[in-house]
Amino acid sequence: MDLQDKRPRLWKSFSYAITGIRTALRTERNMRIHLFVSIVVIGCSVFFSISKLEWLFVIAAIGGIFSLELINTAVERVVDLITEEYHPLAKQAKDLAAGAVFVYAIMAVVIGVIIFLPYFLRWLI
Repeated sequence: MDLQDKRPRLWKSFSYAITGIRTALRTERNMRIHLFVSIVVIGCSVFFSISKLEWLFVIAAIGGIFSLELINTAVERVVDLITEEYHPLAKQAKDLAAGAVFVYAIMAVVIGVIIFLPYFLRWLI
């Protein structure tokens, strides 16, 4: 199999990933909230001309929260597909995935406070 045969499959896999992201943005309120907050954070990053190192933390926080939210959504869908009835393990799976997003969101807020609070204070004074 040469490179020509692999290229269409590669593009197809990218299109599946983009479709997944679009689906999550369209159907998941929390994804839209994360998108809005990310746009605000990027705007603040540009406004305050944060350092390259600070940009790395901001990008990691944004990318991480989107990735975990996508995984959380996938877990919820799979659990819902497997059972329509209440099951304690199904609830635990959903709660654990949501907990992972929550932990990372708290970490992202802490990163944001550490990076942006000094800029905001200098801007106000």
